[in-house]
Amino acid sequence: MLSPKKVKYRKQQKGRMRGKATRGNTLFFGNYGLQATECGRITSKQLEAARVAMTRYVKRGGKIWIRIFPDKPLTKKPAETRMGSGKGNVEAWCAVIKPGRLIFEMSDITQAEAFEALRLADHKLPIQCKPIARSVPVTETKKEIIKNVI
Repeated sequence: MLSPKKVKYRKQQKGRMRGKATRGNTLFFGNYGLQATECGRITSKQLEAARVAMTRYVKRGGKIWIRIFPDKPLTKKPAETRMGSGKGNVEAWCAVIKPGRLIFEMSDITQAEAFEALRLADHKLPIQCKPIARSVPVTETKKEIIKNVI
């Protein structure tokens, strides 16, 4: 599961999830993607479950990119503990998601296969998402684009 190697501060406050995603809201790598339609937090376990569901459906075909990274610590106090005595220990890592943020991207498979795989991944996540497709499929790779520019 994903987690950061090193963080500046071990514990963070919850914060707010207002507004829409201004970054990471357009398809960049693949032709199909899973876009969030509401805000929430996705833990590393949920992200891994969604990734496994997608890769099993496409039988390890095509390419998959994970566009988010769980870098926010979630703390929890032990059960039956009295109030006070500080903040609890870090139990999980999560990524804060705003509406419009892309969570996964896929390419090198058909649209029907991609949308079904993304639907299966959506069922593993705690927020509502929708599959999207690029209007014009990308045929050139980044290396070919760079060669054409130079």
